[in-house]
Amino acid sequence: MKVLKHVFLLLVVCSMSFTLHAQSKKDKKIIKESDAAVKTLLEVNPGLRTFFDNSAGCVIFPNVGKGGFIVGGASGNGVLYQYGKKKGMANLKELNVGLQAGGQALIEIIFFEELEDVEKFKAGTFEFDAGVSAVALKAGESLDAKYKDGVAVYTHSKAGLMAEASVGGQRFKYKAFD
Repeated sequence: MKVLKHVFLLLVVCSMSFTLHAQSKKDKKIIKESDAAVKTLLEVNPGLRTFFDNSAGCVIFPNVGKGGFIVGGASGNGVLYQYGKKKGMANLKELNVGLQAGGQALIEIIFFEELEDVEKFKAGTFEFDAGVSAVALKAGESLDAKYKDGVAVYTHSKAGLMAEASVGGQRFKYKAFD
């Protein structure tokens, strides 16, 4: 019986260490940056706390690079949180066409109102079209945004300047932690 306990304990420890090491160095870096991005966003606008506390989940892209001249695009990697727990890694790609010039780095966060909205994201059937717009977070401004079609999107500019009046969409990929 004692040997069985030791074997079981060894299996538990091994499976935990495998799970902890299943994330790549890149994923661990993005997770760390996402945690820092949450702190930054809450410092800029404490009103976001309500969304963090009440949403079914969110995906945080701590470093989205965006740029363009007539044709533009954006890309970034992030972390999906469901009820406060890290569930997997996400990738964002955007392509747009229209009047635009410049480049910028920003934090983007997407809050999901209901569990089915999170599940759509995880299933890969989630994308934004031109009808979804993000609210730019600025220090000292009150937060007066609501969910639209199950999501609320916020951005915070880290650096750069970009002017645009364009049409495009964002697509996402998701990979769950093992």
